[in-house]
Amino acid sequence: MMQLIDLLQLIRQKLDGIEINNFKLAQLLCTVIPATCPFARDIQVFGYLIARIPPLCKLNPLYDQFVGLRFRALCYLAQNQPATTT
Repeated sequence: MMQLIDLLQLIRQKLDGIEINNFKLAQLLCTVIPATCPFARDIQVFGYLIARIPPLCKLNPLYDQFVGLRFRALCYLAQNQPATTT
């Protein structure tokens, strides 16, 4: 169990240490990492809400690192937009 915790901590540090300095990489990360949890669902039958599946992404032990990585990629894209010609 202790080895798993050490491995997760190592992965967290690696994800937090990724620097975004490439436009294509930033675009890829924003495409691959969803903005909202894709698992949250409302189950409806004939227009009536039967059940609601809550977002389960926060159960992922690396959730905060992925959200931070996507945020850094979005910031890079906002600051380094390619020049457009008209």
